[in-house]
Amino acid sequence: MTTDRNSQARTVNDIYERVTNQIIAAIEAGAGEYRMPWHHDGSAITTPVNVASRKTYRGVNVITLWAAAHAADYPAGIWGTYRQWHELGAQVRKGERGQLVVFWKTSDHSADTDRQDDDEDHDKSARRLFARGYTVFNCAQVDGYTPPEMPVLPRAERIEHAERFCAALSIDVRHGGSQACYIPSRDHVQMPEFACFRDAVAYYAVLLHECGHASGAKHRLDRDLAGRFGSAAYAMEECTVELLSAMICADLNLSIEPRPDHARYIASWLEVLRSDKRAIFTAASKAQEIADWMHARQGDACQNDVRGAA
Repeated sequence: MTTDRNSQARTVNDIYERVTNQIIAAIEAGAGEYRMPWHHDGSAITTPVNVASRKTYRGVNVITLWAAAHAADYPAGIWGTYRQWHELGAQVRKGERGQLVVFWKTSDHSADTDRQDDDEDHDKSARRLFARGYTVFNCAQVDGYTPPEMPVLPRAERIEHAERFCAALSIDVRHGGSQACYIPSRDHVQMPEFACFRDAVAYYAVLLHECGHASGAKHRLDRDLAGRFGSAAYAMEECTVELLSAMICADLNLSIEPRPDHARYIASWLEVLRSDKRAIFTAASKAQEIADWMHARQGDACQNDVRGAA
């Protein structure tokens, strides 16, 4: 039993190491242009989808697949294992290298379940967690498969959906000044005037970022927002809401572009990732939790808008 547990621990640590190193390498590769692995073109690479289940990937898998797609310039975010492609009559081309994705096998007294995003309760004695790594290939790496045409709504309609999506969060947003921020003591988001942004997409990407911070209020998701600039806690919170903004923008088919103000965060993000191999998993898991909370706040009409834009 001890040997099995040690083997499982090595497997989990190896997965943490491999995924974290990939994200670090992607951040370092784009640092000169302030480009992060989660920047994406909303008209092409949206939320990654499994070709067999048609389900979207979640948590850290979204980030790793975005990074891989960006590095290889894949035009679509459709992925599958070797076996899944084979069962569809397609063939992974010889010499193609796959991408690691992670599923967590959780076992408790009632049931066994697979989940993609890391469970913060994994240390509880009643629950055992096993990391399972799978290799997936993008649709651009296979022969015998043609990606379906995915209709993309006109940009103006996507912007309208973004406005409705943010309004449905019921977070107090006020405009004025030159800085975007969330003020916990007053529980409101402060945004510069719309005209201060280079375009509408940039405005909504920043607004979602700040609403991500607001989701941490005690009466919402109750995260610790007390970290000061330069601290590991602050860096983790910033990384979390950056990932959240990218996730929601992907759902809305809005692109995420590099911003020069990322320069102040890059060094701290890299420091946190290098010192804690679980950090990107935790940040992605929290970002997914916020994204789920935001989607849960939407009415049926807005949810249909989001699904129709995907």
